[in-house]
Amino acid sequence: MAVTGAVLLAGCSSPDDDAGPTGATATPSTSAPTAPTTPSATPDPTPSEPAPEPPEPDPRLTPDDVRPATAVAAVRHLAGEIGPRPGTSPAYREAADWVEQQLTGHGWRVERQRFATPGGVSWGVPVEAGPSVNLVATRGDVRPGEPWLLVGAHLDTVPQAPGAEDNASGVGVVLALAEALDGRRTRLPVVLVAFGSEEPRGPTDDDHHYGSRAYVASLTPAQRRSLRAMVSLDRVGVGEAVPVGSAAEPNAITDRLQRAGREAGVPTEIDLFQRSSDHWSFVRDGLPAARLGSTPYAGYHSEGDTADVVSRAQLDRVGRLMAAWLA
Repeated sequence: MAVTGAVLLAGCSSPDDDAGPTGATATPSTSAPTAPTTPSATPDPTPSEPAPEPPEPDPRLTPDDVRPATAVAAVRHLAGEIGPRPGTSPAYREAADWVEQQLTGHGWRVERQRFATPGGVSWGVPVEAGPSVNLVATRGDVRPGEPWLLVGAHLDTVPQAPGAEDNASGVGVVLALAEALDGRRTRLPVVLVAFGSEEPRGPTDDDHHYGSRAYVASLTPAQRRSLRAMVSLDRVGVGEAVPVGSAAEPNAITDRLQRAGREAGVPTEIDLFQRSSDHWSFVRDGLPAARLGSTPYAGYHSEGDTADVVSRAQLDRVGRLMAAWLA
């Protein structure tokens, strides 16, 4: 942040009020009074006002700044109040409106990125074609061509699941980070994205991850060059250790995420050749990305994916790890 200080220079002068007429004796003169002495045309110097001190920078984000209660509340609202929300459904639009309100309430600027999603079969249930939307949140500090980070989570579900773990858990941590970053700084500017239409509508990669693929396709050459890392938070509310997923072998991003876990006191486990989340849209297009989450659980893609499945302690662990990574 640039702060411009203005220095005001002031000068003033006054007649020498103590000066009297000069003479050889102290006898008062009987002649006509003389004209008052003309003050000097050169003003006495006055000290300049000191330049204002630049404001203190925002404190750096810490793991303790992330409130798991915020993530828990998001899980309960999305899975309990809204429920199943395929990416082209009215329920998805309701969820997107709610998430946007949460983000703007914490001072983020939200851009809606619309894209088309084809019809198909999502986990055994037919789904209609239609528009969907990504929510792209920034704080005004991302500059073209300068390094930046991205944290994303998909907001949609398969048609039959309330989607507490998959993936209100990831969205909940994103919202907890958005809250924690209000008045906090990170090592690089951060973009937060809630992706639409991640869930499959067919058997191949091209029938999957529609929102993140649309986002990657929209990036300019300068944005692509300056993206340092993307992390997808997908199914992060189950387990006692945080899975750190790589699309292939361990890499610089997974190494740094695991180091952030150690700094935050969070256990991690590496999950190799992990491609079933939005980070894969970035990696397959040559961009650096990784995933957190994917511990197996009984309610996966079913009516049993309810809020009671999700562990507050695991949401806390993921939030703390991400704060350490961003800081």
